[in-house]
Amino acid sequence: MKMIAEYLERAHQFERMAAHESDPKLKAELEAQAEAYYELARKRAQKMGLPSPKTKGQPD
Repeated sequence: MKMIAEYLERAHQFERMAAHESDPKLKAELEAQAEAYYELARKRAQKMGLPSPKTKGQPD
């Protein structure tokens, strides 16, 4: 079973790759992959009865 922190780390990795990408299509795909990992982290937290992790763009 993947841990929430692992999903968040993968999301951050994809965000970093997207930040350095100049091709708009690839950049969008990398950002979508990051969002997919954020969603996995949110779902895992929900299953474990934990609060949803803060993700990029979420209010504090």
